[in-house]
Amino acid sequence: MNNKSNARIYGMEFAGLHPLYVQKAERKNRTEEEVDQIICWLTGYDQAGLEEQIQQGNDVETFFAQAPAMNPNRSLIKGVVCGVRVEDIEDPLMQEIRYLDKLIDELAKGKKMEKILRE
Repeated sequence: MNNKSNARIYGMEFAGLHPLYVQKAERKNRTEEEVDQIICWLTGYDQAGLEEQIQQGNDVETFFAQAPAMNPNRSLIKGVVCGVRVEDIEDPLMQEIRYLDKLIDELAKGKKMEKILRE
């Protein structure tokens, strides 16, 4: 992926992405609570912190930069998102974004939360 499209993604408001994740999950009979649980697991935000990020309109880059504690088990997330293996992505921020995409994909595919959260 080139830097121009990366910059476009990084500049998107996280508040714009969140409802897309929720819609994807809800189409498969999963819930917003599960989406938020995944986001909080990955980033270390609590529910109030997540909602604050959304209300502030922070972009994706800021959202991840301000994450309290990226989960050390995220390195266990493997697989393909948008035709690219998440474990092979070299740009650290893009890798974090794709980790989240992969977790939401797993939720939408019906995986159990324990598996998604690498417990």
